[in-house]
Amino acid sequence: MRAITFNSVQAFRNNETRSFGNTRVKAENGVTKLFLHDNLIAVKEKGVLRVSNAGWSSNTTKERLNGLHGVNIHQKNFVWYLNGEEWDGEWREIR
Repeated sequence: MRAITFNSVQAFRNNETRSFGNTRVKAENGVTKLFLHDNLIAVKEKGVLRVSNAGWSSNTTKERLNGLHGVNIHQKNFVWYLNGEEWDGEWREIR
């Protein structure tokens, strides 16, 4: 895991507003958001995590999301799988 991913995931877990290069975490009013290149890719609210690839099936998006607890994304034949299920990148709640 790259340092930028580690640091941004730590800030996300701790509900801290921070910025790390192309990745930004914004915590406000009990909602924590993770952005990559200003695209919202994760939201945590009231203990519920939701993720999206924001339309970008990039290795960087995959790495940032994989840093989050409960998220396991892998790719096979250009298809993404989220926690073992085929995933189109649309918003999905992680339990």
